[in-house]
Amino acid sequence: MASLNKVILIGNLGKDPEVISFENGTKKMTVSLATTERYRDRDGNWQEQTEWHNLVSWGVLAQDIADKRRNYVKGDQMYVEGRIKSRQYVDNQNVTRHITEIVVDKMMSLSGNNRQQQQQQQNPNASYNAYAAQPQQQPVEAQMPSQDYNGDDLPF
Repeated sequence: MASLNKVILIGNLGKDPEVISFENGTKKMTVSLATTERYRDRDGNWQEQTEWHNLVSWGVLAQDIADKRRNYVKGDQMYVEGRIKSRQYVDNQNVTRHITEIVVDKMMSLSGNNRQQQQQQQNPNASYNAYAAQPQQQPVEAQMPSQDYNGDDLPF
């Protein structure tokens, strides 16, 4: 019997990615990602519930993110593919800690258009826009609701 450990997330970075290098040259990237679910409660009031995910990547992908680190900043909306991994470690106070991480296989910014618009608003006379030179990536297709949709009964 086969099994599958696959995670796809779209959320916002909680901080800038941190990349560390080990003595053997291996790179490790860590960052937190927030996903927020929006729904109506029994009384009809909108509620939000945010989950925080610890993301980690190693090797070539971490190096690639390190090279593009200036492009991934706190608040950016990201598309992430990876797998769930749970582990435990002993902290500095000799307490055993448990952590669940998403080991990232693919990570793309979905914030390119927003950044480009913000930069143009801040400096409309700029002759060069670093983000305009980057191709816009659309890793997922949005599905539009049917025409009779009124928007009040979505769980997010």
